[in-house]
Amino acid sequence: MIKVTLKDGKVMEFEKGTKISEVAMKISPGLYKKAIGAKLNGENSELMAEINEDCSLDILTFEDKDGKWTLRHTGSHILAQAVKRLYPNVKLAIGPAIDTGFYYDFDADFTISPEMLSDIEKEMAKIVKEDIQLERFELPREEAIKLMEEKNEPYKVELIQDLPEDAVISFYKQGDFVDLCAGPHVPSTGKVKAIKLLSVAGAYWRGNEKNKMLQRIYGTAFTKKSELDEYLNMLEEAKKRDHRKLGKELDLFSIHEEGPGFPFFHPKGMIVRNILEGFWRERHTEAGYDEIRTPIILNEALWHQSGHWDHYKENMYFTKIDEEDYAIKPMNCPGSILVYKSSLHSYRDFPLRLGELGLVHRHELSGALHGLMRVRCFTQDDAHIFMTKEQIKDEILNVIKLIDNFYKTFGFEYFVELSTRPEDSMGSDEDWEAATNGLIEALNAAGLPYIVNEGDGAFYGPKIDFHLKDCIGRTWQCGTIQLDFQMPERFDLAYVGPDGEKHRPVMVHRVVFGSIERFIGILIEHFAGAFPTWLAPVQVRVMNITDAQKDYVKEVANKLKANGIRVEIDERNEKIGYKIREAQLQKIPYMIIVGDKEMNENKIALRTRKGGDLGAMSLDEFISKVTEEVKDRVRE
Repeated sequence: MIKVTLKDGKVMEFEKGTKISEVAMKISPGLYKKAIGAKLNGENSELMAEINEDCSLDILTFEDKDGKWTLRHTGSHILAQAVKRLYPNVKLAIGPAIDTGFYYDFDADFTISPEMLSDIEKEMAKIVKEDIQLERFELPREEAIKLMEEKNEPYKVELIQDLPEDAVISFYKQGDFVDLCAGPHVPSTGKVKAIKLLSVAGAYWRGNEKNKMLQRIYGTAFTKKSELDEYLNMLEEAKKRDHRKLGKELDLFSIHEEGPGFPFFHPKGMIVRNILEGFWRERHTEAGYDEIRTPIILNEALWHQSGHWDHYKENMYFTKIDEEDYAIKPMNCPGSILVYKSSLHSYRDFPLRLGELGLVHRHELSGALHGLMRVRCFTQDDAHIFMTKEQIKDEILNVIKLIDNFYKTFGFEYFVELSTRPEDSMGSDEDWEAATNGLIEALNAAGLPYIVNEGDGAFYGPKIDFHLKDCIGRTWQCGTIQLDFQMPERFDLAYVGPDGEKHRPVMVHRVVFGSIERFIGILIEHFAGAFPTWLAPVQVRVMNITDAQKDYVKEVANKLKANGIRVEIDERNEKIGYKIREAQLQKIPYMIIVGDKEMNENKIALRTRKGGDLGAMSLDEFISKVTEEVKDRVRE
């Protein structure tokens, strides 16, 4: 008999060779029905795998992230099988699961049109209905290459050839379809109850623009049709909220061919941006941060010393000045370190909090660019905190509280991930363990539940990531806290301790917005362009009914401006209904309408962008209302 330790700590005994699916049934028939995969000793596994020794086991359902990936990975295989059934000469590339579903890249001698997706989807539905078992088998490298050559799959052959000589290669067979794959998968295609193809796009083989352009089909999969319907409704709502569309309609920003990935902010967009930066400065001043500014171009030698050259140079831009090599900064931390090094520090200075709204540049492939969400230059609301090891827990707690305060102001819920040491990292095991434990202690002290994201930390330290949830259920990774023992070492940072000796400080890298540009994009979509009054570029539009009220309109607007309220006048010779509709389309929070009655009584008629008629009131009463709303940063 072997002992199986479950996620809740319970220990059960089973015979050697018992399948994980049988364990799920023993735990609960309900769990067995919902089970998709498993974590066996911390590694993703399949329900059909056998247990042959004492182990830890976690049965995964679609509610688990890894469970979703397992189901959707199978969805990509169903897509590939359907395409091969309909178009046998198409060549297969890769087909992974992604956060929102899956995709598969194909090399076809014809264009896969959006209209063809319907036929492919029908074939996929047949494969799901057939409930075909997925069977894993392994081959030595040479036999694996031979199999893929026989099937005329050159991309699979290339992938296998890149593997070590002694590698054992795994495949999955479902009926007459075989694919190179590491897995895991659900037991059969019938588990994928709800599947939908979404779009077709181009994608370079292996993401390299020097390689052939392939055709990528995106899809998604769920265990229930109701979940799929809910997701598709969310996608429709997301289209309406697309920040690129609204950014243009509301005249906030633009992207031009002369600078792909480099956003241009228009006057109204700058108002939103400046308000966010002012809010950032206000809260950081209250939290004890000092603001700095560092150059965007620094000598290349600095980036060798920081470690960015070894770990990040593919994403950097370079230039020459006076025959010397320089780099445009992709991150702000080395500049902040130079500010620290410019003077001698004592333990009494700690924690030393240096904040910076720093412009950085990172090379992104053109196909990855997406409005304000994925750009080549952006402003990080960075801060670097220098401290003693004893201050780690309290300082991380302070940052968590600050981030929580920010997100609550905008009405965001969030969840937290702890990302641990990646393969491409620097530093000793001891430093990484101490840094990771420091973050865990702070999270526990804050009472924040968190998910462990193995191997996704920064190359210099583990991190806490904050994922915002917007009003239609999408998540966005924004804030991050990274604990760093490495750069203080590489730059020989020091402080004078109570003993009069020099000691090494600990460094924290952290952002709240993440990127000002991206956060604006998120806000546009979260609020569907209808910013709360305190953030709205135009808070009030004043409009007259006839020419007789033009002077009164200007008088009202001037008084609003004098009280710090952002106002526009619409005195066009148009019907008042048309003017109101225009203001609603521009998402302006308040509309003031004045006719003869309002002018004669020295009042205003007030409407909201949602169509609400608030009736007549005095201008002073309205000013007081808006001023209070802005002061309290009220959300609708």
